[in-house]
Amino acid sequence: MSGTIKLGSIFAGSLGAVAILWFTLALPWPTTSLGNRYQLWSISLVVSLTLLCFTFELSWRNMLRLLGVLVLLGSILGRLAIIQFLEGDKTPLDKSNIFAILSEQGSLGIITLGAALLILTGGIDLSVGSVVGLAAVTFGTLMEMGCPPLAALAIVLLLGVAIGFTNGLLVTQLKLQSFLVTLCGMFMFRGFARAINTSNTGLQQAKSNHPEFAESLDSMRALLVGKAANGAVEFPATLVVMMLLAAIVAVILHKSAYGRYWFAIGYNDQAARYAGIGVERQRLSVFVICSTLAAFAGILLLLWGGSANPSNAGNSYELYAITAAVLGGVSLKGGECIAAGLILGALVQPIIFNWMSFDQIPDSAQLWVMGLALLSGTIADELIRRFRRRAKG
Repeated sequence: MSGTIKLGSIFAGSLGAVAILWFTLALPWPTTSLGNRYQLWSISLVVSLTLLCFTFELSWRNMLRLLGVLVLLGSILGRLAIIQFLEGDKTPLDKSNIFAILSEQGSLGIITLGAALLILTGGIDLSVGSVVGLAAVTFGTLMEMGCPPLAALAIVLLLGVAIGFTNGLLVTQLKLQSFLVTLCGMFMFRGFARAINTSNTGLQQAKSNHPEFAESLDSMRALLVGKAANGAVEFPATLVVMMLLAAIVAVILHKSAYGRYWFAIGYNDQAARYAGIGVERQRLSVFVICSTLAAFAGILLLLWGGSANPSNAGNSYELYAITAAVLGGVSLKGGECIAAGLILGALVQPIIFNWMSFDQIPDSAQLWVMGLALLSGTIADELIRRFRRRAKG
């Protein structure tokens, strides 16, 4: 099958899948002008699904790497379905709860994309959660001080670029370990967030100080996170944003020279140097991408929750992002990544927390469950590597 015919077939299938989703959830049909946000969301979903399917290699190796996360998600969804049908007072499969899960998946997935690219190239970023918190606090504080929302968004994204560029320079030029650099950054950026604002910052404060920002903020919130002015969730728009970003990452990884460079660097950076690849330059670009995506996730965090606390905004997000990346098919040793799998990996943490909430499992169990998931993913990653080596041998 030629590439054009294959892409057209996938596009038609994606269009049908999105139409079924719209019908099942009884959402407004996008029949107005292109400026209608439901139309933008539906078109974005079709395009991103098409690109993700087009770039995904349906091989036994990829399916094997995703087998663990598929079994895990299937088991939890099965348990939620049992709760839905056997316990009438609990409704885990209601539209509002599904929207909440998918919205959280979208926010976590954006961070996971950046973390996965770093792990792919042999690095790691432990400062992701602190960057998310710093970005959320900075975004809110800037608007409280009179900076227009769009300008504040651009400044925060530039802040993410600057953080990634600094981390990348320290790793590539001073030859410091990314683990140590980002560990220090985890403490520093959290401290910067507390220094910028010692109390909660949020949308209401910005609107109170500058009423002229209300319309712009409401529009931004509705488009990027799918919440109305009164806080009601209309659609999990963060999932759409994440899917678009994942589609871009998939095209870069699996259909471009840059993706081949990143795979080569993660698999064997010395061989990549001998092949003429600018290893330091490529790693620097990945650090910038990772921190910029984390800063963007911080913006979405404030838009979703309405406020951000400098002490705990984004806490433990680095753990969740690494867990999602590993469960989504990324090798902790570098050199292996499945872009489409990252979407599934990002669903693990929200759905596990949702299941524990409906099954009334104590909050004290949440962290060790996530830790166990990461350990299981690491063990599975190593076993799959050994199995493949034996199969080749």
